[in-house]
Amino acid sequence: MATKNISITEDVYDELSKLKGPEESFSDELRRLTKGKGKISECAGLWSKWMTKDDIDEIEANIVERRAASKAAKLEREK
Repeated sequence: MATKNISITEDVYDELSKLKGPEESFSDELRRLTKGKGKISECAGLWSKWMTKDDIDEIEANIVERRAASKAAKLEREK
């Protein structure tokens, strides 16, 4: 496989080194870090394995509350 050289600053190198697994090359690590993320819909139902209905209701209430606050803030900025 062809290779390319890239330049990164030392602080970025240090951070990458911390994240890199012991048997992982930097190419493997970068491939893992840049791999596409899954869809949120793939997680549907997973919470029910370890969360109670009260937990889920609380999360849903927080989402509704934050959406309302966000909408109110947006309307306020538009004034």
